[in-house]
Amino acid sequence: MILAAFFLVAMFYSCSEDFLTKAPQGQTSENVFYNEKGIDALVTGTYGMVKGSALWTVSWGASIQNWTYGSVASDDAYKGSEITDQVPVNEIERWEVVTTNGYPADKWRLCLGMGVDRANKTLRVIDKTLEDGTITQEVADRYRSEVRFLRGLFYFEAWLVFGDYIPIIDETELDPASVSNENADGAVLNFIVADMEYAASKLPATQAQPGRPTKWAAKAVAARAYLQKLKYAEAKPLLNDIINSGQFELMPHFIDNFNIATENNDESIFEIQANVNDINESLNAEMGIGLNWPHGGDIGMCCGFHQPSQNLVNAFKVDADGLPLFDTFNDVDLKNDQGISSDQPFVPTTDEVDPRLDWTVGRRGIPYKDWGIMRGSNWIRKQSEGGPYMPSTKPFFKKSERYTLSTTTGWQTGVNANNWRYIRYAHILLWRAEVAAFENDLVTALDYVNQIRERAGNHVVMGRVTINTLPPSVYPWGEGTTDADYGVGGAVDWTQPAANYKIGLYPDFANKEEAMRAVQWEQRLEFAMEGRRFFDLRRWDDLPAGMRVDMAATLNAFQQGDLRIRSFMQGASFENRDKFMPVPQSQIDLQKGVIVQNPDYL
Repeated sequence: MILAAFFLVAMFYSCSEDFLTKAPQGQTSENVFYNEKGIDALVTGTYGMVKGSALWTVSWGASIQNWTYGSVASDDAYKGSEITDQVPVNEIERWEVVTTNGYPADKWRLCLGMGVDRANKTLRVIDKTLEDGTITQEVADRYRSEVRFLRGLFYFEAWLVFGDYIPIIDETELDPASVSNENADGAVLNFIVADMEYAASKLPATQAQPGRPTKWAAKAVAARAYLQKLKYAEAKPLLNDIINSGQFELMPHFIDNFNIATENNDESIFEIQANVNDINESLNAEMGIGLNWPHGGDIGMCCGFHQPSQNLVNAFKVDADGLPLFDTFNDVDLKNDQGISSDQPFVPTTDEVDPRLDWTVGRRGIPYKDWGIMRGSNWIRKQSEGGPYMPSTKPFFKKSERYTLSTTTGWQTGVNANNWRYIRYAHILLWRAEVAAFENDLVTALDYVNQIRERAGNHVVMGRVTINTLPPSVYPWGEGTTDADYGVGGAVDWTQPAANYKIGLYPDFANKEEAMRAVQWEQRLEFAMEGRRFFDLRRWDDLPAGMRVDMAATLNAFQQGDLRIRSFMQGASFENRDKFMPVPQSQIDLQKGVIVQNPDYL
C-alpha cells in the first residue's frame, strides 16, 4: 500500500528551489537518492502530497476531496457547523472570496508549491540516475510514469480551483520563481493531458500495490480534464478504452464505494489510500476533511462541517415511477426536523425517495450506520446555521471500527482509514453517457444511466424506527439498548427498509436534451457530497441551449430558496468571476511582476 510517508522524505530534502545544487544543513544529501531505493523513497514522498496532510493538521483548504470548492460552493452542501468557526469558508459559501483567503492559498501551496515541485525534483533525480547508468530504462520509465501521473493530478486539482491562472513548470525549469501564470488558451489542459498520455503509455494495466496508478487511471484523469472543457470527442475514446478493457465493473451495492471493508474493489480506478495509527495524528489518512465529522450528542467528535443542503435532499425525491422530479423537486421541502428538539416528536416523511439518499445523508429517525438512530438536533452542531442533516456520511466509518480503523491520536478524532475513491467505474459510465447524450446517441446514454440506477436499487438502508421522540436515553437503538441490538433489536423493525425507497429505470429518451438532463441529474445523485457538483455546474454552463445548466441562475435560486433555513445567506450572489478562486495574494507578493491576479478579481 502506498502511504503518505512525507514525514520521512522531509528529512531527505526540502521544498527549496535549489534542492539539486545545495544540501540544506542537517538534511541528507540528494546524492543518496541516485539509485533505485532512493528514487522509490522520493516517489513515495510525492504520493504523500496528494491528500494534503503534508500541511499537517491545517490542510482543510488543500483537501483532495474539495469539500469547500466543489460542495460548499455549490447547491449540494452547507459549510455546516456555525458561522463563527472557520470563517474563511463563509466567503467560499457566499461566493465572496477575497485574495487573502487562506483556504485557496493552501490549495495553491499544496498542489503547486509542494506537489508539482516535488514531482519535478523527483523527475530530475530519475533522469540523472538513468544518465549515470545506475538504473535501467525500464526502471526509469516505471517511476517516471508514476511521477508524471502525480504531477498531472496536482495540476488538474489546481486547475479545477484556479483555472488557467497557474504557472506551468516542468522538470527542465530550474528557476520556477521566474515562471509566469499567464498562459495561452488551452495550455494548462494540454500540459495535464500530456502528462497523462505519457503515464498511460508506460503504466501497466494493473498494479500489485493498491494506490499506484494504472494506465486506466491516467486515461480517466485525461478524460475528466477534457470534459471540463466539453471536449467530448477527445474524451470519448479514452472512456471507451476503459470500458472495453473489461477490468472494471460496478460493485453490487452503492455503499461498497464508501466502506472501509470494501476498499480497492472492482469499481475502483484510482483510489487514494488512507491509514491510521501508524504515526502521530494519523497523518497518513485524509486530514483535509478532519473537521467534517458528527459533532454533538452521543456520537460527538469534531466539528460538524460539510452538511448536506436541503436542496440536495429534495433532489432525491421521486415520482410514481421512481424517476426524478426535475422541475418540481424543490417546490416543497422533503420533511425535516429543523427547529424541532430531539426530545420532541417528529415523524419522518413517508414520501418515496431514491435509496441513495440515506447512504449519503444522515436524517433524523433513520439508522446511522451502526452508531444508532440519528437523533436529530442533538447530533447537529447548530441547526439554525448548518441545517438539520449530519455531515457527509460517505467518508465516515462504522462504530465497530472506532479506534482500530479510526485515529487514536490528535484532536480530529473522526479521521479514519476510509480510502477516497477519486475515480471509479461509475464516473466512467456516466461521463460516457454524457458524451453519448451530446452526440444524440440515445441508446448508449440510456444504457449507462440505467446501469447506475439499477445498481442503486439493489441495496437500501434497513431498519424502520418505531419511536418518534429521541432523547439521550434512547441511544443507541431505543430505551435500554446497547450496540449489540444493531440489526436485531431495540425500537427498530429491522425487517423493513428505513424509509420508503423507490427507483425506476428510464424507458427511453425522447431527444438529446432529455438524455443530457437525465445524465446531469444522475451525476448529482450518484456523486453527491463528493466535492464535484460546483465543477460540473461550471462546465455544463457552457453547453448549448437545451442542454445547458445556467450556473448563476441555479446557484442564485438555491441561495434565495435557502434563506428559509439560513438567513445569514441574505445578500449573497453568485457572479461569473466566482467560477474560479482568486490567485492567492501571498503568491503574487512572493513573485512580484511574475505571478498576476486573475483579471476577474482586479
